[in-house]
Amino acid sequence: MTGNSPLVGIAFNSFAPAANRSDETISETSVEQTAAELFAALRDAGYAAVLLPLRDSLTDLVERLREQPCDLLINLCEAFRGIPQLEPHVAAFFEAMGWPFTGNGPVTLALCQQKFVSKAILQAHGLPCPDGALVQPGAELPDIALPVIVKPNAEDASLGIHPDSVIYERAQLQRQVERIWTGYHQPALVERFIDGREFNVGVLQRGSRLEALPVSEISFAGMPEGTPRIVGYEAKWFEDHPLYQATVPLCPAPITETLREALQSLAVKAFSAMGCRDYARVDFRTSGEGEIFVLEVNPNPDIGLGAGYARALKAAGLPYTEFWRILINNALERKG
Repeated sequence: MTGNSPLVGIAFNSFAPAANRSDETISETSVEQTAAELFAALRDAGYAAVLLPLRDSLTDLVERLREQPCDLLINLCEAFRGIPQLEPHVAAFFEAMGWPFTGNGPVTLALCQQKFVSKAILQAHGLPCPDGALVQPGAELPDIALPVIVKPNAEDASLGIHPDSVIYERAQLQRQVERIWTGYHQPALVERFIDGREFNVGVLQRGSRLEALPVSEISFAGMPEGTPRIVGYEAKWFEDHPLYQATVPLCPAPITETLREALQSLAVKAFSAMGCRDYARVDFRTSGEGEIFVLEVNPNPDIGLGAGYARALKAAGLPYTEFWRILINNALERKG
């Protein structure tokens, strides 16, 4: 403790480029920017904080914390050694070391990272999800109605998702599935494409209470004709790209009270179904007939000042520093 204020360590994955993916690095480098923004925000709020970049060795972090013990860690790690699939392992290491940390635990991080598994869990809890199939490398294609969207099964931040990921003709499906197999070395998720509106809802845990933040919508009004209405990698990360400029976030979303209540209720249920804690974001699509589908639960969404979760906090009238005060208190309470 520094006076009455806890010493907060901000742990984040220092950028290491993933092999064969030089065109998909912005999502990784953004974590360092978020860590810097958070450090400044905590300092302005009166907290003592230190930056703890994780590079190639967790031993280095242990030595650093022996020299300067922290009361808790803020876990911003989305990968380790440039490998997103090691994200849950970092949280598991913190847990095994007995270090209290913010955000979701390793089991939730691992389950949510496996899109097909998380879909099964959500459906088992009665939540509506698009039909889908997991296609292992070398396996035959599933018999599934088109159109579909093809994604890597275990990536986030829209990695591996581009306009050509939406498949309208079966002849294109094999090529797209093989692109996932060879480019990401993992199974492909082939999922019914819901060609409708896209929403997301942040969920925040305040002690024992769960709160759904204002609903956000991605407006596709400016999407070029003939381009699938999705938030692929280009639309998510490249600010100068036409697809980025054609996917405009609206928060609060211009929707009916009935739809707002339904989305927020489903978001809280999905949060609980996946065993989330502290915060997460739930992504939705609605069909032309008004059906609601849960796409996925993101247990470690981008929480930088310019990202969607911070936008929803602002719409809820909750200051960014107050959000972190809540999470810090949650972590300290878990410490006991």
